Amino acid sequence: MATTSDTPVLDTIAAMTVDSIERCGMDEGSLILTRIAALVAMDAPAVSYLAHAGAAMEANLTSEQVQDVLVAIAPVVGTARVMSAAGHIAEAFGFAIAMAEAEAETIAQAEGQSRSSS
Repeated sequence: MATTSDTPVLDTIAAMTVDSIERCGMDEGSLILTRIAALVAMDAPAVSYLAHAGAAMEANLTSEQVQDVLVAIAPVVGTARVMSAAGHIAEAFGFAIAMAEAEAETIAQAEGQSRSSS
């Protein structure tokens, strides 16, 4: 089965995610928290948490809710996985914040240039 996409792996993951969401009856926040718990159990890298950062923000999840998930699953997955996840989550959200700040700075510069050329 040939594909014409430049990103077939990402496209497949996106399609699987959409299918999963469409078949799941959970509210958005519960779904993301469940996925975070699964990522912790798998000792996922920071980029996996980063892939859920936008959805977590859209669901208005708080850092306290994520911490509660880590506390709840610690006895099952172990402290090493929870500590690893905490570091990966911090790295992912730090990157997301840095990207948002860079985007805001770029927009502000473009607006400043637009005003000065008017």
